[in-house]
Amino acid sequence: MLPARAGVAAVLALAAGPALAQQATGAAAPNTSASPEVIAPIDWAMGLQRSAGPVKDAIHDFNDLVMYIIVAITVFVGALLAYVVWRFRAEKNPVPSRTSHHTLLEVAWTVVPVLILIVIAIPSFRLIYYEDRAVDADMTINVTGRQWFWHYAYPDAGNMAFDSYPIAEADLKPGQLRNLEVDNPLVIPVGKTIRVLTTGQDVIHSFFVPSLGVQKYTIPGRTLETWFKADRAGTFYGQCNQICGQNHWFMPIVVKAVPQAEYDAWLADARTRFTADNGVAPAAPAVAAVAQDGATTVAELRR
Repeated sequence: MLPARAGVAAVLALAAGPALAQQATGAAAPNTSASPEVIAPIDWAMGLQRSAGPVKDAIHDFNDLVMYIIVAITVFVGALLAYVVWRFRAEKNPVPSRTSHHTLLEVAWTVVPVLILIVIAIPSFRLIYYEDRAVDADMTINVTGRQWFWHYAYPDAGNMAFDSYPIAEADLKPGQLRNLEVDNPLVIPVGKTIRVLTTGQDVIHSFFVPSLGVQKYTIPGRTLETWFKADRAGTFYGQCNQICGQNHWFMPIVVKAVPQAEYDAWLADARTRFTADNGVAPAAPAVAAVAQDGATTVAELRR
């Protein structure tokens, strides 16, 4: 498994070596005892969010590779322009050259960019393939995007399912994040490979949790697959990043990764709470969503 931010060497090895393995031999056990962390958007932050799993580790490494290539190209082009401005200024060259073709130069500026694109393309395609489908998944979660909330189903747990609604700013508790909290987070066990099957009920939405490296459209009439794994306990925030209508901005995602024992206890309670309501979480006052142009009640969101 690629370590987080391993740099150019790791990604070049990825480009030349065997395919990324979703199960690493001799890998360290997931950290389930450390204090849970919170990874969410930060005001004025730059760069990618911190990684919380192997998919995001691979994304960080590929991002590093492309960044180093971009920096090298920028420095080279900047230096070349500076040299041209100095070397071919009017005082130095009162009579400009009339050269219109230079075979070696033309071959070079065609071949070199192609080689650069190949260096980028190989690990890019391998990363896409790595993210595409789970190998030997431990569990499956069905994600349905709806206007404007999420519906999660656990087919491995007897099709236990529930809705996840946003919490309005007026109902936030101390420490909760504005526009990012939900009433029922998606709960998963730490260190397990989670297969995600997405679909849409009405329009196209996007299931996007940056710190876990997962982003997949939910398209009506289609089922798409991806996967992720949380390598430590924590709460990881995401949002729909596909413009899907009036309340697109108010469609957050919360993934809570917990140790296996805590997950088992949550699952037992969730089966009782949600199955009795046909897979739909009971409405609560804390879930009343507020749209920009007026109040939108939970009942309206459920329609």
